[in-house]
Amino acid sequence: MSERPVPHRREFDPAATSALQGLRVVDLSRLVAGNLLTKVLADHGAEVVKVEPPEGDTLRAWRTRGISTTWKTLSRNKLSICLDLRNLEAIAVVKRLVDGAAIFVESFRPGVLEMMGLAPELLLAINPRLVIVRVSGWGQDGPYRHKPGFGTLVEGYSGFAAVNGFADREPVLPPMYMADGYAGLYGAAAAMIALRHAEATGQGQVIDQTLFDPIHVMMEPQHANWQLTRQIKPRTGSRSTNAVPRNAYRTKDGGWVCLSASTQGMTEKLLRSIGQSALITDPRFRTNTDRLRHSDELDAIIADYIRGMTLEETLAHFDRAGVTIGPIMDAGMLAEDRYVVEREAVIEVPDDEMPEGWLPMHGMVPRLSATPGILARPAPKLGEHNRAILEPVLGEAELARLRAAGVVREG
Repeated sequence: MSERPVPHRREFDPAATSALQGLRVVDLSRLVAGNLLTKVLADHGAEVVKVEPPEGDTLRAWRTRGISTTWKTLSRNKLSICLDLRNLEAIAVVKRLVDGAAIFVESFRPGVLEMMGLAPELLLAINPRLVIVRVSGWGQDGPYRHKPGFGTLVEGYSGFAAVNGFADREPVLPPMYMADGYAGLYGAAAAMIALRHAEATGQGQVIDQTLFDPIHVMMEPQHANWQLTRQIKPRTGSRSTNAVPRNAYRTKDGGWVCLSASTQGMTEKLLRSIGQSALITDPRFRTNTDRLRHSDELDAIIADYIRGMTLEETLAHFDRAGVTIGPIMDAGMLAEDRYVVEREAVIEVPDDEMPEGWLPMHGMVPRLSATPGILARPAPKLGEHNRAILEPVLGEAELARLRAAGVVREG
């Protein structure tokens, strides 16, 4: 048996730089979408200043066995200052930070930023080149602007849950923050587009980044299909409504594989590999349209064949045949997978809170050849960078006064 691969261990380097070096991002967001957005920027060299309330970002409270793993993985490379934003002097500090920033990110309920005295028009008056990203569930305008902006609601509203799961069971919501994740990645791309415009013209702007829009876009072409058919796409489990065969199949030893033969050539290759060449010309399975009408029968034939082999045997057999099949991996399998380890999709970084002193986390995404991502620092402690960020802006005496007044808080 081959030796299990061990994730690459990487040390933090505070001197590391990348493409966004010199770019300051002021981040007032909470939870996943905003933090994922600014993580992408921080991983590529931006100075992301997390402005946290005295209780800290909500992600700090998401703990596994007492450790804030979500915060640690989504907030690496960032800096933290702690301000009591209920105080007008704290709002004045934020404005001072905005003056030298390129991007400002927030995720309050629509209207809250204005009530705080940080309306976009005021921020743009301070810094006309500023890119302002406003993350919310439903947008800054429209009939739902005041509704709670939780990803779960969006995952239901977008059409996703309606088609996810099996026909004879309830719709299934995703077991992870899907809507927030899409919004964070879209938001990072939008910020770069707006930044390019600001650099070319000197004109900043506001990005209205909802949780709804990205996941709704990913559901296309649901609206065109509805107009053409007036039929709701059924829940089909792991099957596809476009091509057959495509499903998840169980192996003899309890493993699972996913198989997709969505082209005619791949289907024929699959049928030959399971000793069913005669089915290539069978009227039930000759074309994709035929197979869609007889998917139960074809699935049963494939499932019966795979059921007779272990996971390892199944993968080896179909790999030799050139059939598009792969294992359905869980976290334990991924941790020991050669592809994941060698590609550094997972790396380990030093962390004193972890039992073995190393914290596994995702590697760099996206991957750039000339300006790769960096590991400058671990996720910050609450208010860890108060002095480093605020003293150059406020001066030593003013910072000391605001600390004494409770405007600037220590974690």
